[in-house]
Amino acid sequence: MDFTNWLTINYGANWKLTNLVKRGVGIHNGQLHRSISQIQVKLFEEQDGLSNIISTSSIIEGVNTSAENVIIWRNRKSGGNSILDSFTYKNIIGRGGRMFKYFIGKIYLLEPPPLDGATQLDIPFPDTILGDLDENVHSSSLNNEQIAKIVSFKNEMYEILGKETYDRLLKENIFQSNNSDFVKETARQMKANPEDWNGLSYLNSNEPDSWDRLLWKIISLQPGEWGDGPYGIQHKKFVEFVKLLVDNWGSTIPELLDELDEFDIDIEQFFKLERIAAFNLSSLISDINILQREILNNGTDVSPFVSRVSHAFLPSVVYQLEEYGLPRMISRKLHQNRIINFLDEKLKHS
Repeated sequence: MDFTNWLTINYGANWKLTNLVKRGVGIHNGQLHRSISQIQVKLFEEQDGLSNIISTSSIIEGVNTSAENVIIWRNRKSGGNSILDSFTYKNIIGRGGRMFKYFIGKIYLLEPPPLDGATQLDIPFPDTILGDLDENVHSSSLNNEQIAKIVSFKNEMYEILGKETYDRLLKENIFQSNNSDFVKETARQMKANPEDWNGLSYLNSNEPDSWDRLLWKIISLQPGEWGDGPYGIQHKKFVEFVKLLVDNWGSTIPELLDELDEFDIDIEQFFKLERIAAFNLSSLISDINILQREILNNGTDVSPFVSRVSHAFLPSVVYQLEEYGLPRMISRKLHQNRIINFLDEKLKHS
């Protein structure tokens, strides 16, 4: 299959997906580059394409496909921490069979289905975002303990930034990380020890080795998130990954993996760390940039670095196109053959 050869060249011959595709089996989950997932869904729907897809519950997220047989081997959502609700379960089994294609689908359950009940969307506010909420506006969705936490958080931020400044930032809804604890701790440290944040502008440098101290400092403000927390990342591994990711546009993924091998980062971790850098790290540094502007007011602006990280150090249009399904290596070929100049600043505004 041509797709096997394409994966071998662009991702690696030893990747488990490459070897599975040789056998007519695909993988769908939230970690893969979206373009790879979309290609596999398309091949699954073709007569001579993939025969099977192994998937998490991500298959229901904006994916319109069907199968003759659906096997649910575990009744948990992507990530494995929460049980499938009735709505998600019915959405998955609804992929079995389709008029004028399979007509009758077969569903195999290897664990008991969730209890059938009224579908109700109930999204509680996690404590980490309480600092972004107004206790009066959202009072109907909060309990007394959460309201007390919001008031306490506000008072602490008033003490650090001043009431007028913090109320303005809150009204502008300007913080990106949705992590109140991080914002508060960063503001507290910045106010108490402004000299520790000297050199923040080095993040705008094209010399990744100059990023070490600041990246380590940022990560240390969220020890649970990067160490034993949900990301499960060693500090050194992540810092070195970000520094090497700067070559994401100039190097192929196999070339990057060769360099990352000494840090024990394989292709599965590459996908995971790239997503964490683009979404989580960029949001944290964006919040730091806002706070240092208000507290230090020294003319530093690291928004160029935030922008580069948020696009995984790819040209922004290339990153956006990949989210729509165009693989970066095809964009690179278009660029190298001078069909489209993806480094043209005008593309960002067109």
